[in-house]
Amino acid sequence: MMATIIFNISFFNPWVLVLIPFLVWIWYKYIFKKTPDIDTDALRWNAPEVKKEISLKERVFPWLKWLPLFGLVSIIVALARPIKLYQEEKIKADGIDIVLAMDLSSSMLSRDFEPDRLSVAKEMARDFVSKRIYDRIGLVVFAGESFTQCPVTTNHEIVKGFLSTLQTGVLEDGTAIGMGLATASNRLKDSKSASKIIILMTDGVNNAGYIDPTTAIDMAKSMGLKVYTIGIGSTGVAISPVSKDAYGDYIFGPTQVDIDEELLNKIASETNGKYYRAKNREELGAIYNEIDRLEKTELEVNVFRRQSEFFRPFVIFGLSLLVVYFLLLFVWIKKYL
Repeated sequence: MMATIIFNISFFNPWVLVLIPFLVWIWYKYIFKKTPDIDTDALRWNAPEVKKEISLKERVFPWLKWLPLFGLVSIIVALARPIKLYQEEKIKADGIDIVLAMDLSSSMLSRDFEPDRLSVAKEMARDFVSKRIYDRIGLVVFAGESFTQCPVTTNHEIVKGFLSTLQTGVLEDGTAIGMGLATASNRLKDSKSASKIIILMTDGVNNAGYIDPTTAIDMAKSMGLKVYTIGIGSTGVAISPVSKDAYGDYIFGPTQVDIDEELLNKIASETNGKYYRAKNREELGAIYNEIDRLEKTELEVNVFRRQSEFFRPFVIFGLSLLVVYFLLLFVWIKKYL
């Protein structure tokens, strides 16, 4: 039976390794301490070479005592039959198809989040995408209308790039929640994935679009989609866009925060999802983290192990040390004594 793996090496005969501490003890007590040091004065007196070569021998000799010990230890390791293990993993991922449906109405510029709701929503969505390594992800945006910003893809850099460029004003203003849900559902209608989810985020009340939310809910249910809904915005009053000036820039003022939580709850409950309310950056980050935990990608990992005998290097090393020891002691040094 093989011993515990150490540095990816195991042993067929691990019990042999117990000889190492015993050998060290014997070597130190009966050989190392009782081996006399060479008379370095004799080296200086008898050597015909220059002093530089003699001093080299003086430095080498104290280490000679260790070579046989290291050589024998290496041979003992070889007798334990070390085995080199090579591990290969083959990962099969059953990914999830995810569509992010994000509100781009002007109210997403409200400043109850720092710097505004949209900026924080984009940041948290990018972080979420980065965690979903094996999933296909798409992006749908909506305001008074909706369209697909990015079809579902495994290229997450493209998705994050589109998220970074999102801005209000590219769509007719308003909040078409039914349109956003319907467009996101259409992105998943041909999906072969066993798990398909939509994460829909809005900060308002459905007030636009030609597809009502009830129809969109039925569409999502018929496709077996799970919808997580997020209402983003603080409670009470927030500084929000109220109009535009002559140059087309938004004018901000205090506005009542009004989110159709009843509708968002209905969408989530009828599709076996969950509704969340994010009143600040920390809560929105926690929501994405919870969704990430709830929707785990299934991974199938097959591990293949190959092994090969690894005793030869230890035999060669051990014998080499013993040969070097005897050559140095009886050829290079002894002839000067």
